[in-house]
Amino acid sequence: MKLTKAIMCAAALFGASVSATAQDGPWQIRVRAIDIVPDESSTVSIGGEARVDTAIMPEVDITYFWSENFATELILATTKHNTSARGTALGDLSLGDVWVLPPTLTFQYHANPGGKVRPYLGAGVNYTIFYNDDPGDVGSIKYEDGFGFALQAGVDIDINNDSGWFFNADVKRIWLNTDVEINGGAVTADVDLNPWVFGIGFGKRF
Repeated sequence: MKLTKAIMCAAALFGASVSATAQDGPWQIRVRAIDIVPDESSTVSIGGEARVDTAIMPEVDITYFWSENFATELILATTKHNTSARGTALGDLSLGDVWVLPPTLTFQYHANPGGKVRPYLGAGVNYTIFYNDDPGDVGSIKYEDGFGFALQAGVDIDINNDSGWFFNADVKRIWLNTDVEINGGAVTADVDLNPWVFGIGFGKRF
């Protein structure tokens, strides 16, 4: 149900963002539903481990083609995640929720330019911002913003050669670490989030 709503929202955003009559050019816009799946590991000062749940949200990305094969992509999305600490000396704790803004810039190689099926690979950098955190069972919580490294693979598949519309499937892996302080530093955690980001959606070149 969450994925269906995200796809519908993404389609509405996309319809408002580009014109169906636009001509092919160096710019490309996609709107996708993305599923962010943290592959976390952590060290917590009172034992146990930190947990971060998955989140499904709409995402917009903008790509500029420097040539037929090489492009730069910027993804724009924000997601809300529930967090917790399990198996600590104080038991299981809800750490509330936090919003995450993870703009990611990748440099891409696109194979088979001009073909109906166009796979691509990318690598780049991510900067993640944590905001609007709700501390849950604890008095306060602070997440440290930070840079990460990103890899991606995906494919664009033409829906109609004349219209420029295409279907997209994409997967990214982001290596991201954050330091967490709870109750003013009384409890600390070093958390590797390292999320997988799975996306499907539609795009148009113009």
